Amino acid sequence: QVQLVESGGGLVQAGGSLRLSCAASGYAFRLYTMNWYRQAPGKQRELVATITSGGSTVYADSVKGRFTISRDNGKSTVYLQMNNLKPEDTAVYYCKKHLTQYWGQGTQVTVSS
Repeated sequence: QVQLVESGGGLVQAGGSLRLSCAASGYAFRLYTMNWYRQAPGKQRELVATITSGGSTVYADSVKGRFTISRDNGKSTVYLQMNNLKPEDTAVYYCKKHLTQYWGQGTQVTVSS
């Protein structure tokens, strides 16, 4: 069965960096587009970044220039490198197999000011 397991969240000061990982299993990872979403307290879940099977990327305006999504098909893993973090980036971050309802369990990112 499809499994997505995120890791790498934590507490960081504003201006700092974190790298999130999402390890996928149970399907042919290399063939599918992957998404990173986030959900802040009291807010709707929002799409942060997308990477296609061919490596094309799309970002939300709020993270463009600060976040980088990448993938390692050999490891069936998608990454989210987050630089210059801001307090408004505080949220639970989730990876998702595009156009499906397969989500990871989420990883908390907290950015202190």
